[in-house]
Amino acid sequence: MKRVLIVGAGKGGSALLNILNATNILEIVAMIDINRNAPGLKLAKKQNIPIDNQWESWIDKNIDIVIEATGDEQVFQAILEHRSRKTVVIPGTVAYIISELFDEKQELLEKVELQMRNQALILNNIRDGMIVVNNQGIITFINKSAEEIMELKKHECEGKSIETIITNTHLPEILRNRRREVNQKLTLENDKQIITTRIPIINADNLLLGAFAVFKDITEVVKLAEENTDLKEIKTMLEAIIYSSDEAISVVDEQGLGMMINPAYTRITGLTEEDVIDKPATTDISEGESIHMRVLQTRRAVRGATLKVGPAKKEVYVNVAPMIVDGKLKGSVGVIHDISEVQALTSELKRARQIIRNLEAKYTFDDIIGKSPEMKIALEQAKVGARTPATVLLRGHSGTGKELFAHAIHHESDRKHHKFIRVNCAAIAESILESELFGYEDGAFSGARRGGKKGLFEEANNGSIFLDEIGELSLNMQAKLLRVLQEDEIVRVGGTNPVAINVRIIAATNVNLEKAIMKKTFREDLYYRLSRLPIYVPSLKERLSDLPLLANHIILKINQDYGRDVQFISKEALTALKEYHWPGNIRELENVIGRAMIYMGVHEKTIERKHLPDLTLNHSHQDGETVVLTTTEPLQSAVEKYEKNYIKKVYEQNNFNKTKTAKQLQISIRNLYYKLEKYQLAKGSRQ
Repeated sequence: MKRVLIVGAGKGGSALLNILNATNILEIVAMIDINRNAPGLKLAKKQNIPIDNQWESWIDKNIDIVIEATGDEQVFQAILEHRSRKTVVIPGTVAYIISELFDEKQELLEKVELQMRNQALILNNIRDGMIVVNNQGIITFINKSAEEIMELKKHECEGKSIETIITNTHLPEILRNRRREVNQKLTLENDKQIITTRIPIINADNLLLGAFAVFKDITEVVKLAEENTDLKEIKTMLEAIIYSSDEAISVVDEQGLGMMINPAYTRITGLTEEDVIDKPATTDISEGESIHMRVLQTRRAVRGATLKVGPAKKEVYVNVAPMIVDGKLKGSVGVIHDISEVQALTSELKRARQIIRNLEAKYTFDDIIGKSPEMKIALEQAKVGARTPATVLLRGHSGTGKELFAHAIHHESDRKHHKFIRVNCAAIAESILESELFGYEDGAFSGARRGGKKGLFEEANNGSIFLDEIGELSLNMQAKLLRVLQEDEIVRVGGTNPVAINVRIIAATNVNLEKAIMKKTFREDLYYRLSRLPIYVPSLKERLSDLPLLANHIILKINQDYGRDVQFISKEALTALKEYHWPGNIRELENVIGRAMIYMGVHEKTIERKHLPDLTLNHSHQDGETVVLTTTEPLQSAVEKYEKNYIKKVYEQNNFNKTKTAKQLQISIRNLYYKLEKYQLAKGSRQ
């Protein structure tokens, strides 16, 4: 590195000091000036560069370059006489030119900065929101209108990837294809709907600099459209809505002449636009009166009218409403429903309800995959329980397969020819759970079915009832369930006479019931009634030796569901799966393998490591926090403490956005809501 001595600490010397010190190529040995108040000396002192008022003592200290910045010819000549032959002396005129160029640069920078401030001021005062990103998709500017629409602050957005602020943004596509998109509809994270135009930023050399989006709240757009549009635009919009609908729709004017129909109307009636448009409303009627004409005469809507339409005399029911604009009747709109389709859907719904209510156990112990010691213990306990009438309590984390065990226990018992009723105690509202479980008498409450209704316990008589999420029951319901277990009888809501039942109860929970007893949220007497035969279903992390068997089983299942032909999973992929901690257990494993198979090529037969989604091993100490576990703490309590801490940190990292948090945790949004409520993490946080 060349050693440089600057003689002269005036304007030129100061400019040279700034330039040379910024390059890191030359070493500035010292700065010399006879004037102790020279600005360059103060600057050098701040940068820890030696200063002096005499240059003679420095000229022989292996100086490679001397820059004479005083502009004094005598000083320049004196330096030339005293320098060694290898030392280069640069005259003061060069320093002067550099100083002038430096000033010009500063002046230009100030002009550019002023121009940018003016542009930002203009953009901040326009009514439309604006976001600008660079060619990497990083937000470089957001104006005040955008802040208001998005309900975010400038500092929360600038410098971040656009996809972390607006997850469904199309700006990255604009950067890829360099094509503008005009007047596109988009829903923001705060559920506001906007109309946006996206444009790439390309310079004169055809280089992509970035892109920007200009947008406004759709409510304002609609208001402007209502104020400025004409009848033709309204008709165009109406046609788009009608043509995209799966419902059969017909529109007539105030005279009862056909104005518009959609493809669904043609499918049901068999009539085309030529048959209907500008024809009387009675044209499509085979049997019955025209509901359009009745509505035009009465100016009142008609719902559920039945008639036959078209040459095939299709039986339909219709809903027709008048179109009234500014108090004037402009026509009517009718929606036609094929009665045969409605009847078919109703039958399917009844059948589905019947299947759900009278469901028999679908799985046996042969359907439970696992040869690990932990799984063998659980299976042996379950088989013992199946042969006894004892109440079974299945314990384990969410997604471990507790419901499969419940099915298998019922199927292996002497009750297998009777009903197997499943109840998710956390999914049914507290206000109706009692009537669902125990039934009700005639007139028990407003809206009760005449004659009363059997409860699920009566439906399961002589069979089994599976009470999932038993730990979520209220203390009131726990007391009533305890009576069922003690007395083998139930009392319907609104009734007084007990009804004897013979039901095998299989309960399941992922809640630490012992801890709940200590907190007085679960009855101790009910706990001892339920845990006659407790069975712990191990988590996937506790039986990783079963992972190859589970993976192959899931591959076969998904092949059938998705019509794929995947045959194997590679050792590298299995190794990656075994290194993951699987908080979602078997359910999460199915999700990971399913996603891998969806994105595989049609002809690919083996799941490779590259097909798997990112399985990040996140540990609590990465964020500077540690979960303190005591050696006397139960396993369930320790696991719950870790899960709570982990969910809390991911939730905070995603700025309390539930959708992003669920996506990162790779769980459903419903499951996330449940866990936030369980660990009391949702209170006080924003959506």
